[in-house]
This record gives sequence, C-alpha cells and structure tokens, in this order.
Amino acid sequence: MARIIAGSYMVRYPLGGMMSWTLQWLVGLQRLGHDVVFVEKSCYADSCYDPVRKTSSDDFAYGLKTTVDLLERFGLAGRWCYVDFQNDYHGMSREKIEELFRSADVFIDLGTHGAWLEEANHGGVTVLVDGEPGYTQIHMQNRIASDEPVNEYGRYFSNGANIGTSKSTAPTGGKTWRGVFNPVVTELFAVEPPPADAPFSTIMNWRSHEPCKFNGRTYGQKDLEFARFIRLPRKTRVPMELAASGKKIPAHELESAGWHLRDAQEVTISFDAYQRYIRNCRGEFSVCKNVFVETRSGWFSDRSAAYLASGRPVVLQDTGFSDHLPVGEGLFAVRDVEEAAAAIEEIEGDYGRHSSRAREIACQHLEAETVLETFLHECGL
Repeated sequence: MARIIAGSYMVRYPLGGMMSWTLQWLVGLQRLGHDVVFVEKSCYADSCYDPVRKTSSDDFAYGLKTTVDLLERFGLAGRWCYVDFQNDYHGMSREKIEELFRSADVFIDLGTHGAWLEEANHGGVTVLVDGEPGYTQIHMQNRIASDEPVNEYGRYFSNGANIGTSKSTAPTGGKTWRGVFNPVVTELFAVEPPPADAPFSTIMNWRSHEPCKFNGRTYGQKDLEFARFIRLPRKTRVPMELAASGKKIPAHELESAGWHLRDAQEVTISFDAYQRYIRNCRGEFSVCKNVFVETRSGWFSDRSAAYLASGRPVVLQDTGFSDHLPVGEGLFAVRDVEEAAAAIEEIEGDYGRHSSRAREIACQHLEAETVLETFLHECGL
C-alpha cells in the first residue's frame, strides 16, 4: 500500500463535472488499496465559486460542505485538507498534513498549479497530470522563452496521449511526457435505457480561458470549433442539446440552428445531478478545444468517459484520441459535421449494439483501477 496525496480543486468549484473528475481519481486509487488523501489550497482572492448564488468570493462554506459530504460517501471521511485564502487549515491540521507529505510515496498534482510543491518536495515523487494538453506545454515554452520560472516535478503526464510524440505539434516545454487517459470508475455510472425523447447532448464551457499564442499562431477554445458543427441538428433526426456555461454564448444563433440549450451549471449542480443528466441523454456529441484539435494532442474527455460508462455512445471531435482508443462502434471520432451526422445515424441504426459497446470501451480501456495501476507503475510505485 502506498500513501498518495492528490491535489485538485473541488471546494473552489463544486459543480458536478469537476467533482466527478477528481472523484474518479480518488476512488480509483482507493480501490487499488492505497492510502489516499485529498488536498486543496486557495491561493488568490475570490477563488471560491458558489453555484447557487452564482458569485465568487473567499466564502468557501458551500464548496467545503459539498466536497466533504461527497468524500464521506466514498470512504474518504477525514482524509482531506483545505487551506483557505487566509491560510487557515480545515480538516487535517497543518502539522498533520506536513507530516503526511513527508511520509508520502507520491504527490499527484491534478491542477493545483504548484500550490503544494513546497510541502510535496519533502516527500516522495511529485507528479504533474496535465489536463490541458497543448495549452500547458505552450504556456511552459513561453515562460521559458521569457526566462520565467516553471514549476518542476519528478514525472510529467498528460491527458493528451500524443503529447511528446511526433503525432502532436505541441511543444514539450523541455519535459518528457507520458500519456494517461482520465480514469472512470464504471461502477458509479448506472446503465439504464434512455427516455424515449432523450437527446444527444454535451456539457461544456463555451470559452474557459483566453486564446494562447505560440510561434506566431493563435489557439482558441470550443467556441471556435463549434462553428464547424453548428448545422448538425438540421442533418439528423435525433434531438440535439447543448448544456453550456460561460460568457458570450450565441444563444439565438444556436437555437436558430436547432440546438436546445440548457444551463450547464443548473443541470450539473451536484455530482448526483451530473450523473442524472447523462442518464437522461441518448448519447454525447461534442466538439473539443481548438488547441486540443489543432495540436492533435490526443486528449479524451473525462465527461465522455462518463457517458461511455453509462452506456451512452459518444461522437467526439477527433483530437488524435483515435490513435489510442477503438472507434467505429460506441465511440466515433469525427472531423466535420457530415461525419458527425453519419455517426449519429449509424448509432441510431442499432442503438442497443452501440450502447453496449460504449460501456465495453469504458470498462476495457478507461476503468480507473486499470488506468491508475499502469499510471502508478510508471511513477515508480
């Protein structure tokens, strides 16, 4: 049994999709028999988002209660520490958490941006898991070019399976990258028949951050890619739904094109709501961030993994993940609106077969225990 400390963000952004992403790692590591501790730290003002009031502040009460309740449900009661903006420790004390870091075998940074590196460097191996392939490496490369410091880890992994290989045009930031798909604990996602009028859907942030530039080229977000597929509802007989959040969503244009719009925050207000929303859909269609597509990063979504685990076929814009996952049954990698429409029609021609295959892909290729056992082996454990 290894002692594993995982750092991510749940308290500060306690919506269902974000909670699920981190939870799959924690529960997967726990089911492998390891001693797992979750840590989070607020490093800047107004970092805590309250999805009920839709405000950002230093008030972490809602996020902390939501996170603690979820962790307790999955056997992680008392195995957490949150440090607020005033540097006060909640859950485990400063002394206890520093002691655990000194005795830890590995610290996994799932998006803390180095906030725990001072403590982690007193213990075992430090591991960065990059969830923004292409963007992360461009950011590193640009900092290096400007003689700015870059956080250092013992191992580097990316959710982009092509990062660091000749298949991707993304830089490496001078690091050696290994691929790791977002894991999914398939047992947490029930397979039930969808409602008769269920749509193909996705859950997305219209634009999660500003464009990035590298070597004179600008890379954007999902808003840029969605324009290529906006005509999809007119090319298929299946209802198409978009649960979106973010600024400058062109609601009128999307609705005029046949998309049914939902508020992503409302339909995924909790982990249970996130699961329920996926179950109430027929399958997923989604675009990917422009930077993932243009660099052919090989990124595959944790959200898409949840759809697959729920027996929901997935039609996803190809980022190069088709180099690593089986496509053509249950999971389709598409490049344009015509391919997306054809994939949906293929699924509708034999929905039961594609639904079963979707679940099989999740179990065979993305199951948390399998993915994370390999991951830990590559970390030296």
